[in-house]
Amino acid sequence: MARLPRLSIVGCPQHIIQRGNNRQACFFAEQDYTVYLDKLKDSATKHNVSIHAFVLMTNHVHLLMTAPSVDGISQVMQNLGRYYVRYVNQTYQRTGTLWEGRFKSTLVDTESYLLTLYRYIELNPVRARMVEHPAAYPWSSYQGNAGDSNIALLTPHPLYLALGNTQAERKSAYQSLFLSHLSENTIQAIRDATNKAWALGDDSFIEQVANTLSRRAKPLPQGGDRRSKAFNSSKPK
Repeated sequence: MARLPRLSIVGCPQHIIQRGNNRQACFFAEQDYTVYLDKLKDSATKHNVSIHAFVLMTNHVHLLMTAPSVDGISQVMQNLGRYYVRYVNQTYQRTGTLWEGRFKSTLVDTESYLLTLYRYIELNPVRARMVEHPAAYPWSSYQGNAGDSNIALLTPHPLYLALGNTQAERKSAYQSLFLSHLSENTIQAIRDATNKAWALGDDSFIEQVANTLSRRAKPLPQGGDRRSKAFNSSKPK
């Protein structure tokens, strides 16, 4: 089956996932995380792309970004990906690919899902049982969005800025978001939309994306299992 073209709309946030090939590690030492983030900042600045949230896991990364051009995020990821592969291959005297094909992405409905994506991304180390609280993981945006760190890579989204009138108010309100858990349905919806290149949002947002880009932005309705007796017996004779 031919893969769908990427969903990309100027000014609409995107959730990005890029995995190591065969789910293998793509970060091996503390320096690797630093190199990746430094190059991400350089590439994002070059293409005027805003980074709102991120987490670097051992074998994959999550990013929440907004671009002022249709291909801005793709340009950032291509530039970053090529540079980081060269760095890893030279540093560890290896050859071949590092990433598992194309990065995955989805458009994010700001009102319905944006702050949920912030939390989903920064809670990854907690779901992986690497830490008990996102503040304990050093390679995510949580310390910048909720803590005392000033992470130059980050550009707050307007919806994040609306959490309070001052930085202290915003960080306090943001911390409060983490007092409630993300439901399994929400987590699965985010995973499905990102991995399958659908839009992530309510019905009106998905319809708007489909109309704007002239392509489906959600899966087709599920039919019966064509191999099942129940399905075959329900067909007209």
